[in-house]
Amino acid sequence: MGKINYGRVVLGGLIAGVVMNIGETVLNTVVLAKDWEDALRTIGKEPAGGTAMAVFVILMFVLGLLSIWLYAAIRPRFGPGPKTALCAGLAVWALSYAFPSISSIPMGIFPARLFMVGTIWGLVEAPVATLAGAWFYKE
Repeated sequence: MGKINYGRVVLGGLIAGVVMNIGETVLNTVVLAKDWEDALRTIGKEPAGGTAMAVFVILMFVLGLLSIWLYAAIRPRFGPGPKTALCAGLAVWALSYAFPSISSIPMGIFPARLFMVGTIWGLVEAPVATLAGAWFYKE
């Protein structure tokens, strides 16, 4: 088994993070903008400001790095290429999009639609971002 090329993990992770940030920006400021506005107004909160946005952007870059790190880690077992990248992306989706979102629905703080649309959106976003970042990974 080869060692993980951390320089390439960072490069691919940044690429994946850019893809995820673009996707999340479109999702939350275009597709779900009105839904978020209504949901936040209902609980007496203001829309997310600059600090929150900065945290969200950083977290998407961290998630991108973790996606490519996972790709690099499973690559020796599954082989290099798109199939392995998609497997890593689906694992990231399950752990960071699906489980947290679906487990938040029963609390009823926000409408289920926000979580379900985000979860389905992420089912495309996470694998595509991981695929894009994995393209830059070489051992």
